[in-house]
Formats: sequence, C-alpha cells, structure tokens
Amino acid sequence: MLVLATAGFMAGFWAWALLGPLGPTLREDLGLSSFQQSLVVAVPVLVGSLGRIPVGALTDRVGARTMFPLVTALTVLPVLYLGHLADSLAAFLVGGFFLGLGGTTFAVGVPFVNAWYPPERRGLALGIFGIGTGGTAISAFTTVQLADAVDRSFPFTLVAGILAVYAVTAHFLLRDQPDRTIPAGSLLARTTATLRMPTAWQLAFLYAMAFGGFVAFSVYLPTYLTTAYDLGRSDAALRTAGFVVLAVAARPVGGWLSDRLHPFPVLIAAYAAIAALALLASLELALIPSGTLIFLGMAAALGAGSGAVFALVARLVPADQVGSVTGIVGAAGGLGGFFPPLVMGAVYSTADDYTWGYLLLALTAAVTCVFTATVVRRHAVRRDVRGRGA
Repeated sequence: MLVLATAGFMAGFWAWALLGPLGPTLREDLGLSSFQQSLVVAVPVLVGSLGRIPVGALTDRVGARTMFPLVTALTVLPVLYLGHLADSLAAFLVGGFFLGLGGTTFAVGVPFVNAWYPPERRGLALGIFGIGTGGTAISAFTTVQLADAVDRSFPFTLVAGILAVYAVTAHFLLRDQPDRTIPAGSLLARTTATLRMPTAWQLAFLYAMAFGGFVAFSVYLPTYLTTAYDLGRSDAALRTAGFVVLAVAARPVGGWLSDRLHPFPVLIAAYAAIAALALLASLELALIPSGTLIFLGMAAALGAGSGAVFALVARLVPADQVGSVTGIVGAAGGLGGFFPPLVMGAVYSTADDYTWGYLLLALTAAVTCVFTATVVRRHAVRRDVRGRGA
C-alpha cells in the first residue's frame, strides 16, 4: 500500500510540474512577457496547493481507494489538453488551472499511509511516502530533453499514459485500512472545524518553512548559481538536481529520527541548522567547497524537517482529521515556496546583492525554531496531558 501511494504521489507531482521546465520555450513560442510566463507556471502550483484542503477532507470521508484513481484519472485530461490542444496564453492558463489536480495527491496519500501504520512507525512511513516529491525533479530534468528529442507534446503524452495506468492499477489494487475512522458531518463543516484548530495552523507554519524552503531553492537555485557564481545553465541545473535529490532522500531520515527520538528535537535541530547555514550563505563564500557544502547541508535540513513535520502530524492529529489537516499543512508548504524566490529577486534587483535575502531566511528559520521549541511544544504537552486525563 505504501509503494502504491508513493507511486501515485510521484506521478501526480510529475504531471503537476510539467509546465515549469517549458516556461522559456512557451515564452518564446507564444511571445509571453516575464510576468505572463511566471503566471503560466504559477497557476497549477497555486491551484494544487489550495486544492489540497478540500481533497484532504474528501479523503477522510470517502477514502484513498476512491480518491487516488479519481484524481489521477481526472489529471489525464488537462495533461493531454496542454500537450495537444493548448496554443495560447488563455488556453495554457485554463489547462494549468486543472493541472493543479496533480498536486493534490499529497493530501490523498498522507491520511491513507497514516491509517496503515502504528504510531511508532508513521514517521518513517510518511517520510518514505514523501519521496514522491521527487516527481518534480523527474519533470525538471526530463521534460525539456524529451520535448527536444521527440516533440513538445511527447512529455505530456508520456505522463498521461503513466497516470492512466496508475489510475487503473490503483482501482484494482489499492484498499483502505479496514478499521480507519470515518468522520461524521459535511465537508464544509469539517473543513471549517479544521480551520479553527490551532494545531493545524501551527503545523502549517512549520511546513511552510521546511517544505516551502525546499520548493523555493529547487526553483530559484539555478538562477542564483548562474548570477552569483557565473555558472552555465547546465552546470547550475546539475547542482540543483543534487540539492533536490539530497532533500528528497533526507525526508524519510527525518521521519525515522522522529520515530526514534520525537519530532520536536529533529525539527529544532533542522531549523537551527537552516538558520546557521543561511547566515553562512549570506557571506557568498567560494562555491567549492564551502558553498557546495552549505547548500547540501541546507538540503538535508529542509528534507529532514519536512519529514519531521508529518511525523508530528501523525502524533498530534486524530486519525479521522489527518486528511483535513494535511490539506491545510500541504497547502501552506506549497504556497510557502513562492515567497522566498520573489523576495530574493526583489532584494537582488534593489541592492544587486543576495545578502539581505539570506539574512531574512536565517531570521525566519530562527523564529520558526523558537516557535517550535516553545509554543508548539507547550501546546502538544497540554494536549497530551488532557488526553491522559480523559
């Protein structure tokens, strides 16, 4: 079940990220401005992030056995439309809106995996499931190459085929945990109740820093490396690939450590490391070896932190609300990746230097570290005390 869920998550994220690598090509072919190019790339990510909220709540209600085949099958339609029919800015925006469905698979898989594993193993299991985020890396490093080798529509045709095969496979093989708790009440009532949970917003903030930081670096690192260190595009892309792979690999490690120790020390260490490494990055030390070690350390900390956040979700959230909370937390993580690149770009445009951007990152990570060690930990202890008292 874990393998099936991870495969579906990876396929959905591969589809979700198809437009990003083709941004420069679309800009040239359609005569887009920089803003229009950014909009085409941003729409599926924004929709996929926000769409996790209702999809997570629906998964709590009807189960992943229904939602995984449904979401992946529906994603086939915008993938084929974008690959074979879209030929204007408006068409790509419409297709990109529905392509956001692929990004909601995260909110389907987390409650599904959570239900199959006992509490002491959920951190590692959810960390392994998180390897599915590598679908964005597959898209980043194959889409342009496949489009150049065959034609621009081929990556879309390939991904549509993979999604269709997965939807059929999941329909026949996927099954929900027999004893899972099914929540009562309407979708609107349950979503509203989740939005009122302090725990949901605390976890959303933690994930926005951890996974949002990973998304931000995976998007902006090529630009930074070419600008700050005068690297070629292919060299910068290869180094970014190393960053992404290490962050994805560190995610199950963070989950495993959370099972062994507890999510709090893992999160505190991760955020402290991010703050320290961001301070070092602000000095713009030589790329080899100092800069490389700094960014690889950042990748490991961001990946481990992302895994630890969902180990904490498994500990703090009742089983029948995991999908709803995952929707909010996952949305925060996806949206959190958009602000740092914008800030870094604005800082560089204003000061012709990246120092203040990294100092802001260090400050944000330090605040998150303190917030985790104080507010979130105290809230968790109070919940635990009330639970034992009951």
